[in-house]
Amino acid sequence: MKNSIIVLDFGSQYNQLIARRVRDMQVYAEVIPCTASIEEIKSHQPAGIILSGGPSSVFAEDAFTVPKEIYDLGIPVLGICYGMQLTAHLLDGKVSKGAKGEYGKAEFHLTQSGKLFKGFPEQSTVWMSHFDEVAKVPEGFTVCGRSESDIAAFYNEEKNIYAVQFHPEVSHTEHGTQLIENFVFDICKCEKNWKLTNYIDHQIQAIKEKVGDKKVILGLSGGVDSSVASVLIHKAIGDQLTCIFVDTGLMRLNEGDLIMEAYGKHFDINIIRVDAQERFLSKLKGVSDPEKKRKIIGHEFIEVFDEESAKIENASFLAQGTIYPDVIESQSIKGPSATIKSHHNVGGLPEDMKLELLEPLRELFKDEVRKVGVELGISPDLVYRHPFPGPGLGIRILGEVDAEKVEILQKADAIFIEELHKNDLYNSVSQAFVVLLPVKSVGVMGDERTYEYTCVVRSADTIDFMTATWSKLPYEVLEKVSNRIINEVKGINRVAYDISSKPPATIEWE
Repeated sequence: MKNSIIVLDFGSQYNQLIARRVRDMQVYAEVIPCTASIEEIKSHQPAGIILSGGPSSVFAEDAFTVPKEIYDLGIPVLGICYGMQLTAHLLDGKVSKGAKGEYGKAEFHLTQSGKLFKGFPEQSTVWMSHFDEVAKVPEGFTVCGRSESDIAAFYNEEKNIYAVQFHPEVSHTEHGTQLIENFVFDICKCEKNWKLTNYIDHQIQAIKEKVGDKKVILGLSGGVDSSVASVLIHKAIGDQLTCIFVDTGLMRLNEGDLIMEAYGKHFDINIIRVDAQERFLSKLKGVSDPEKKRKIIGHEFIEVFDEESAKIENASFLAQGTIYPDVIESQSIKGPSATIKSHHNVGGLPEDMKLELLEPLRELFKDEVRKVGVELGISPDLVYRHPFPGPGLGIRILGEVDAEKVEILQKADAIFIEELHKNDLYNSVSQAFVVLLPVKSVGVMGDERTYEYTCVVRSADTIDFMTATWSKLPYEVLEKVSNRIINEVKGINRVAYDISSKPPATIEWE
């Protein structure tokens, strides 16, 4: 990909965002660990290199770095946050400990324009997240922007090296997209040639060539990733694909029937449905810890899938709906120890697995996967459904999970989603669902005392799922949702609305 941008990952929580912003501009971008060798970086033949931010300090004993040679490759370099400090440090500038650091929104003052800041006003709001600061820029570099207390941007246009202290990739930075566009097009001279229709045609041909006349099995969860992967692979090889749908019983109301109708009947994909609710619930009995629940559900899913896949003779490939964020996180320099909550679809494959992996979506971000799904003919109503966690309702039921609680939550959640659709609100919020709490409270229904569960209605608005705010839903809609849940769902007598943002909260509760 000679027209691509390489993002070197120094551990920033925003490194995926950088690549997504570039891809939104129809230019291919790829995230690789900062520990990649110069030879590996050069092998990509990138048009530009972006050094991401990171949680470390250039003064740390185990600080991540890059060879100074990276600045002499003749390839434009943009350092962001830690990437800026590292650039100053490696090129003999001066980085010092900040007095207090800068976090959140800050005012950026442009002191000297240039290619990177084309279209920027003299003053704008940016997003900062750093403690160390650049006290002195390297010789031959020009300070072109400042915050209230720090050097916030510098460059050497002759060497095509640029650096900013703020994060242009986050939506909180005004004109951040413009800055990235300036780097990609005006400095790196990239062309707009990353198109998903081309990707589909290329993948179909690649799948045909790789699989030949052999058989493929795929674990179909009903989520966007596995569903799009199944339709794409089926388009390439037809009946050589068999999908195994493990119905955990922890899915949304009537979800299993919907999956069989949408993908089995409509696309004529061969799907084996395994009813495993009792098996999953028995394994979850007595378990309240969310991470333990995730691991149990993930492990049991693999066990059931293995048992069923063993019945399919002469299968040579295991297909997965692995997408690019999964790939990035599995190779991240931070490693699995930095996980806030484990991903159900990462890991768990046996080391001695005899099947060869087939992952046709591994280069795509979630929004790109959705677009591919629509191009393949999957209903937008399915493709653009709100995210649903792999462990399903197992982690939306706080505390111990049992069949009664699953049924209660399925009905309550269905009512909330139905009301959002009725009021034309579903597509204007990013993720909406109901959580069942392990809390009972006193109520009065029909002149009788009740003692039943409390549920929490949650709706979040976000652009990138890195940060999110609670949805300002109309009171009359929330009132209708509450009345319907309390009157129609036996087992709930109190409804609350979650008005916390991310951070400090997360979108899901577990």
